[in-house]
Amino acid sequence: MKVFFVGDIVGNPGRDVFMRLVPGMKASGEADVVVANAENAAGGSGLTQKIAEELFSCGCDVITLGDHVWDKKDFLPYLAANPKILRPANYYQLAPGKGSCLIDLSGGVKLGVIVLTGRTFMKYTADCPFAALDRSIELLSAHTALIVVDMHAEATSEKVAMGWYADGRVSAVLGTHTHIQTADERILPKGTAYITDAGMTGPYDSVIGQIKELIIERYLTGLPNKFQVADSAATLCGVIVDVNDATGRARSIVRVQKKL
Repeated sequence: MKVFFVGDIVGNPGRDVFMRLVPGMKASGEADVVVANAENAAGGSGLTQKIAEELFSCGCDVITLGDHVWDKKDFLPYLAANPKILRPANYYQLAPGKGSCLIDLSGGVKLGVIVLTGRTFMKYTADCPFAALDRSIELLSAHTALIVVDMHAEATSEKVAMGWYADGRVSAVLGTHTHIQTADERILPKGTAYITDAGMTGPYDSVIGQIKELIIERYLTGLPNKFQVADSAATLCGVIVDVNDATGRARSIVRVQKKL
């Protein structure tokens, strides 16, 4: 099973490159299933029902979200109703939505997906992600050995620690949030694929997706301004993890960077 995990989709440029390239990847067999972090898909901050449905229509199987999950308040009822859109599992349990899901794939194969958020330098109070991982694995492992974790965190150390903690118990731990694809992809000793950050699906003529001049101005003056998504050609970023369907162990992890 080839799982294509797509790094943070940012704004219209990110959505455009996703919707134009992903259908072909699935049709060609390059990817069997697509999991995408889309917490920045709506104007660089949050997600809407319309955008979520567009992503699903173009081949996305599961959408993951991070600390921008609450940015669009009118999206929350849809989040609560759609089991294939996930917010961090270690957020308050009475908050809308779920932190994990189980989806049916071809040939009777099932895939579990978990989202966790780090606690270091993150803006929302969250429960321990390691304890939340344990709870989520207990729920999913009775049904499948294929489990992919989106570790949405700022601190690289927290992501690396999660990879080692989960090694051998999940198929992959894939980092998001920092929008810069890292070059440390590997298969850990017990068979879990790992990367610290899958990268950003969005405009790279920017500062992590935002108009670079506005970000530079803020650094130079210290004055607040409104971030705006850069309007330039985007790159589709992520990783393809080849997983053994029977054991859930990863065979390979390959970084992806595709332009139109």
